[in-house]
Amino acid sequence: MSASSVAEQVQTLREQGFVVARQFASPEIVQALRAEAQRQLDAVIEPIEYEADLQYPGAPPSRDAQGGATVRRLLDAYRRGPLFQQWATRQDIGAWLRAYFGETPVLSRAHHNCVMTKHPAYGSLTGWHQDIRYWSFSEDDLVSTWLALGHETADNGGLFFLPGSHTAAFDASQFDEQKFFRADLPQNQAWIERAVCPTLEPGDVVFFHCRTLHAARQNSSDQVKLSLVHTYHPESCSPLPGTRSASLPGVPLAG
Repeated sequence: MSASSVAEQVQTLREQGFVVARQFASPEIVQALRAEAQRQLDAVIEPIEYEADLQYPGAPPSRDAQGGATVRRLLDAYRRGPLFQQWATRQDIGAWLRAYFGETPVLSRAHHNCVMTKHPAYGSLTGWHQDIRYWSFSEDDLVSTWLALGHETADNGGLFFLPGSHTAAFDASQFDEQKFFRADLPQNQAWIERAVCPTLEPGDVVFFHCRTLHAARQNSSDQVKLSLVHTYHPESCSPLPGTRSASLPGVPLAG
């Protein structure tokens, strides 16, 4: 990827809060990652988060209920083997993020760092939210990468984004008790009407800001959707001591 195209993508991220880097990963890398993710999913290799754990709309009421074993995320991807470690710390990802941050990027192992699954049955709906609602850092300029390991569309649970929402000054009253963006408010509806859902092909990567509002529908296809997701912060930005964000050491990306 040329320096000019990276610069253009970084500028798009700054302006709209997300950008799609097409074919960022080769077919060979995607195939290997997908096969390993599927193997670990089939083998139920912990740590795992189940849909029933979060109780989002469409999830089973408990792990003992029908569909209760539906996996939402394979957690701590960085520790799931060399394929995942190599992807999370790739030189081209480091170079892209360095162009954005202007300094060394650091992988957060405490947030995202997972294989995200979306199952046709019992895969839940995810409401509008900003990822920063869960995180505790000295700054709020973090960027996540979302690698599509298969085709992603609105119909199989692909991500929707609200362009420009990362720079908006929202009031706390615009979010509910779980910090989801309230769809019942007229001022919020004006934002939601701007939603876009980029169609992703295997190997496409979405870079998106931690303040960008995003959401996902349920998966109405007959195939499980798999994505690999990581979050990065600049070296000068630190997780706050005693918080979940500081629960695992970060991994600086080599220059």
